[in-house]
Amino acid sequence: MTGPDAPRLGIGVIGAGRVGAVLGAALREEGHAITGAYAVSDSSRERAAELLPGVPLLDVPAIVERSEMLLLAVPDDELAPLAAGIAAAGLAPGGQLVVHTSGMHGADVLAPLARTGAATLAIHPAMTFTGTRADLPRLTGCPMAVTGSEELLPVAAALVVELGGEPVILAEGDRPLYHASLAHAANHLVVLVDQARESLRRIGIEDPGAYLRPLLEAALENSLQRGSRALTGPVMRGDAGTVGAHLEAFADLDATATPGTAADTADTYRALARAALNRATLRDEQRAALQALLTPPPEQENP
Repeated sequence: MTGPDAPRLGIGVIGAGRVGAVLGAALREEGHAITGAYAVSDSSRERAAELLPGVPLLDVPAIVERSEMLLLAVPDDELAPLAAGIAAAGLAPGGQLVVHTSGMHGADVLAPLARTGAATLAIHPAMTFTGTRADLPRLTGCPMAVTGSEELLPVAAALVVELGGEPVILAEGDRPLYHASLAHAANHLVVLVDQARESLRRIGIEDPGAYLRPLLEAALENSLQRGSRALTGPVMRGDAGTVGAHLEAFADLDATATPGTAADTADTYRALARAALNRATLRDEQRAALQALLTPPPEQENP
């Protein structure tokens, strides 16, 4: 159990990436002791030095041996092998609390450790991390999806509260769709903004990020409140001529992209414009004209 009157835990951080180092620092500020951190890359070692000063960098067996709680903050696909490896090596003594931070997985991925007697939980903050101290205040009020057995959910909720977050109970089977939703929104937003910044940079706008900020902040706030009702623009108006001009402009942009850089703006625009069209209320002739424009061109057959 955690909370102001609960005993402090010795926590080992396995994976001092952007998430692990920040959460370790947040738990340390709550009075928990960080017993060690596992950091392999130069960037993770630098991050550990900044966020977890004085914490020894250790290998996984040493961290497991000296910790009452393990915080596993590794990439999604590495989590199952890590849990299985710790269990198979006989490192886990039983009775430990093991928490992972993957959005994709629930607690079942830690089943090998649960069989050794560990208490296992999944806690995922719905936030993009920079891996710096700037992330710490952003944890306040951040929703965090928790998954685990019913008797352990109060422990998960208490940990989330210590981190400053808001616990949201999520069923094991809902984690893939939950994670897909967050990744689709956050990661693909970055792609869109990057494409727009590059387009504006190419026509001489010196600070495209600053230029886009008022528009994007308003669009984001409006869409969070109103959903698809926030959509505006040529697709929603049925302006096929404008959409055609956009496609030509982006095709020219892609054709003149610097070698080695992404040249996918026209394809992205076409795909998302089709999705916008599915949400538009238009006359039949307007819809047909846009569908014709937005249908992907057939791939050239190999000779």
